[in-house]
Amino acid sequence: MSGLQELRAAGLVIYRCIATEIQYLLMQASYGDHHWTPPKGHVDPGESDLETALRETQEEAGLSRNDFTLLESFKKELKYEVRGKPKTVIYWLAEMNDNSKEVALSEEHQEFRWLPLADACSLAKFPDMISTLEECEEFIKKYKQK
Repeated sequence: MSGLQELRAAGLVIYRCIATEIQYLLMQASYGDHHWTPPKGHVDPGESDLETALRETQEEAGLSRNDFTLLESFKKELKYEVRGKPKTVIYWLAEMNDNSKEVALSEEHQEFRWLPLADACSLAKFPDMISTLEECEEFIKKYKQK
């Protein structure tokens, strides 16, 4: 057995602004404990973390690179264990260009919602995900003041 293989995943925290409200896209998995997360997935061999995040967002939410603006100065790395194996998940932040663009789910998810911070945090459950969303909120508020 060759050491612990680190699991690596990447995704995008996608938000839109409706009037003065910042809303985050969360999607509910159609498997396991039906957890809610932003679009994300495992990094394929030869792929950069950001390429993974963009590909998974296209596959899981039907949103392409033209549908959002990536805020590349925000990057959050989460580390935790999944069934005894270390896992790293990297999130970037992206703003929708067109708020009316439809999200198209793959079979990996059964539902999606656009939610303000408090509601998004209560669905996200995991402390790491909650703190990531809170950091996104602060970052967006600063970014919008520019």
